[in-house]
Amino acid sequence: MSAPDLDPRSAREALRGIVGEVEAMSDDEVTDRYARLVWSTLVEPGDSVAHRFVAALGPAAALRELHAGMKAGVFARAGIDASDGDRGARRWLPRRKDDATRTALDAARRAGCIALCPGDEHWPARVDDLGAHAPLALWVRGDPALLSAPVPALALVGARAATGYGEAVAVEFAASLAATGVSIVSGAAYGIDGAAHRAALAAGGTTFALLAGGVDRPYPVGHSELISRIVSAGVVVSEAPCGTAPTKWRFLQRNRLIAALSDATVVVEAGWRSGSLNTAAHAASLGRPLGAVPGPITSAASTGCHRLLREFDARCITSADDARELLALHGDALWPASGGPLGTHSPHTDDRSRDDDRSRTDDRSRVLDALSTRTWRTGADVARHAGMAEQDVEGVLGLLLLDGAVKSSPSGWRMLPRAASPGIGR
Repeated sequence: MSAPDLDPRSAREALRGIVGEVEAMSDDEVTDRYARLVWSTLVEPGDSVAHRFVAALGPAAALRELHAGMKAGVFARAGIDASDGDRGARRWLPRRKDDATRTALDAARRAGCIALCPGDEHWPARVDDLGAHAPLALWVRGDPALLSAPVPALALVGARAATGYGEAVAVEFAASLAATGVSIVSGAAYGIDGAAHRAALAAGGTTFALLAGGVDRPYPVGHSELISRIVSAGVVVSEAPCGTAPTKWRFLQRNRLIAALSDATVVVEAGWRSGSLNTAAHAASLGRPLGAVPGPITSAASTGCHRLLREFDARCITSADDARELLALHGDALWPASGGPLGTHSPHTDDRSRDDDRSRTDDRSRVLDALSTRTWRTGADVARHAGMAEQDVEGVLGLLLLDGAVKSSPSGWRMLPRAASPGIGR
């Protein structure tokens, strides 16, 4: 089904089993829901230009404009700078011919997944604090009602290469907090994340797992059983449609959702350059309370936590009670001392430069994610995989060529093995 022919009957059929109460929706609601899910397959997570464009015109109208070739003045009508809009369109257009939405919906049905959109009953209002960086849609396995339940949520994150000390702390904190009604939020990675999820489940509590790829593709594979348990007793969430592979870029964007879905974030153990510090930065930008667990001064696994305590005014967390205090909970009570459930969050100021003008390092990661060490890919192929404009990709490829990270031939581009990451991180 092409975007200019958003037929309500076809859209309703495509959404059946994926979106709740689709039969009760009006034709306009159905086409907008379908169009929003199409957008989620066209753009990379956190694309603020796409978010503002869709918000201004509506999902279906914005999609029709995209397929009509973006006529002059369309971005001005949406209140978007023309140069920002043009760069956005060059990122989205390479993907519009793929039948990605139908594939994603079919995969979601097979996995028992549902799609949540803003305005849905169980849409988590916390993520709206991300402003223009909020997700266009969320893909969910498990009980979606948990995402909107008015109970406190704490992110427990940390290093994959955790020490016994770090894992023991994560288990103690997660079990104690989950047993008293706090939802534990993390990223399902090895190390601290896995320890926190397991402890929350063992305590009979609720836990959320945020994935960087599709929720139908458990990652890491070694945590497939754990993720299945979370689906049964909690909820697994991704901004990426079903079938999407995790990449380093998507892990970084996933981290902002971990921070946004939580009322506070505690970094249990982290090295100096740990990806957990990226989650902490998102929590701080959202105005969410931030804590860090101290470790031995001789431990490289705790240098990131010490950095947060020294440079970023993180609270020193040494017990589950400290974490409850960070959440403004009174003792073991589920609610804050003020009497009501947690639910008021500081608004997030929309800093457009955070998404529209990605740093060279971010662009390099996206392009390397899109390259192969074995297969030659054209610039257009790389742009489509990276979700970037072909012109921007060519500039990054040129820099990578000078750095000796890629090789060029008449067949296209290929990443040299030494430039490949030894593994996808947080």
